[in-house]
Amino acid sequence: MVRRSVRRAPTTTDVARLAGVSQTTVSFVLNGKPNVRISEETRARVWKAVEQLAYRPNAVAQGLRRGRSQLIGFVTDQVATTPFAGLIIKGAQDAAWAHKRILLLVNTDNRQEMEEAAVETMLGYQVEGIIYSSWYHRAVNPPACLRETAAILVNCYAEDRSLPSVVPDEVQGGRLATEILLRKGHRRIGFLNKDLPIPAASGRLQGYRQALAAYGVPFDEELVVYMEGEEQERGYEGLRQLMALSNPPTAVFCFNDRTAMGVYAAARELGLRIPDDLAVMGFDNQEIIAAHLRPALSTVQLPHYQMGWWAVNYLLEAERRFASLPPVQQVLECPFIERESV
Repeated sequence: MVRRSVRRAPTTTDVARLAGVSQTTVSFVLNGKPNVRISEETRARVWKAVEQLAYRPNAVAQGLRRGRSQLIGFVTDQVATTPFAGLIIKGAQDAAWAHKRILLLVNTDNRQEMEEAAVETMLGYQVEGIIYSSWYHRAVNPPACLRETAAILVNCYAEDRSLPSVVPDEVQGGRLATEILLRKGHRRIGFLNKDLPIPAASGRLQGYRQALAAYGVPFDEELVVYMEGEEQERGYEGLRQLMALSNPPTAVFCFNDRTAMGVYAAARELGLRIPDDLAVMGFDNQEIIAAHLRPALSTVQLPHYQMGWWAVNYLLEAERRFASLPPVQQVLECPFIERESV
């Protein structure tokens, strides 16, 4: 068995030897040292030697010298492995690249020891800031070491609001979803909500009630069905429960698009045509679902991409603009995505 030898990585000493200059000169050229007299011919020899040797600078060492690594850390529970919130990463990555930064991503699967190790490692790499993100909107308790650098929570928040955060405006989203149905003339609007103590459930219900009040429509508790368990099945059962009322709704606002899938299935069994007999409004804009239901589902979109983009820009401006201010608690609007179900 022939063992393949691993080629030794070239060093600045090798570059200096090939270019016929000192190691200090190589360092000045590679780092763009200002106010140093080095002829263009010498600079050209150094860069030619770099190219011939395929020399790569030690980015970690450079970052330590400059205090800037051109890296932004991204620590998440499951954003990288769920199809529903991946646009947070896309938004952050696009914003980082626009600023000539690279995103350093760790998906921890909700393991606290991995979270702490990830943040510690990123601090060692001198990242310019860390995004700490959850795949669904909730309160979190991030590792204490996160506070040793510029950091922002995305799609989550600290209970004591001691760290900056950016989250979706659940109340505005719930209000908008209900208002769209009200504008279409509906006054009996069912709401299939999640039976969990999370901002999405409480915020969307609050927005639903605000919209009804704004249109002078009394809130009717029997039109709100709270669901536990698998959302598609609960959407199916929830619609059947609503349609069994003596005065059933003409429209249904669903906690999310997966709930709407169950509503579609129940509507077919009940002989209801969407949107002629029943208008259906989703939430989240999970495109793999909403765009491919028939008829395509009108829904309110969670601003995942925008939150990722906003977070990177906040981090890169934090030192200049926000260092002396209280931690910002930013909320981003949820836009309506019009399709065919209302």
